[in-house]
Amino acid sequence: MLGNGPLEAALARIQREVDAAFESILPVPDDTRAQLVEAMRYAAIGGGKRVRPLLTVSVATLHGADRSAAVRVGCAVEAIHAYSLVHDDLPCMDDDDLRHGKPTVHKAFDEATAVLAGDSLHALAFEILSAPETSGDPFVRAELVATLAVASGWGGMAGGQMMDMAAGSQRYDLHTITRLQQLKTGALLSAAVEMGAVLARVPEEGRGHLRAYARDIGLAFQIADDLLDVEGDEALAGKALRKDDAAGKATFVSLMGRNDARRQARALVEQAIGHLGSYGTEADLLRALARYVVERNT
Repeated sequence: MLGNGPLEAALARIQREVDAAFESILPVPDDTRAQLVEAMRYAAIGGGKRVRPLLTVSVATLHGADRSAAVRVGCAVEAIHAYSLVHDDLPCMDDDDLRHGKPTVHKAFDEATAVLAGDSLHALAFEILSAPETSGDPFVRAELVATLAVASGWGGMAGGQMMDMAAGSQRYDLHTITRLQQLKTGALLSAAVEMGAVLARVPEEGRGHLRAYARDIGLAFQIADDLLDVEGDEALAGKALRKDDAAGKATFVSLMGRNDARRQARALVEQAIGHLGSYGTEADLLRALARYVVERNT
């Protein structure tokens, strides 16, 4: 079984690789676009756990894909994640001042620059995926683009955010909260897993177990987030906590209670690990990642 050491090493490695890739992809121009690119770099470099890129790279390399290409795909997923955080933090959305322990982009720069930085990170994701350096196969590149586009838009992350914005004025039951989080959080996590399989040319009919794994860890991830929101330390989290309760939003914790929510998250993780039964020790990193999503404290 993979211990904490190998997982920590894998997370540290992917953090270095993603940061180095964004450093290379986003050189600061010597003109008045400089502030925009500086804001993009501020949002994309040096922040976050990089769970999504690690999922992509782990699935891709498990099935024989080139690691450097998988890192590029992981960067595309992370660019979408970074854009969503920049926009979510804006005053018109969640109105947050702190992200990853530092001022949010609109605080460090200004609101207009933050909007453009988010827009540009969104575009960058598809620029990365459509480049021949990511894959020499145009059909693979097209499927990568389509997978991330669906996960990012109204049928995925953005749709989930819209449901979340309405949550303060609606009475959501557990089924609706589950659907909300499958879109807002789960869609991009699922895309990270799926895109690793796409890059490695795993046939669509051979991805069912990976999709089930991703679905289960996506829900477990969000339940853990809800628990952190009510139990966590803001200094460790690097962001404001306990905002959902203050806004009157239903969450897994408010609907299930802390103990049942914690049990459900652990059950989902064990179920996710069960979907990897066809693999041997080569999938231990994916198993460790599943456990990590409920054991983390940030």
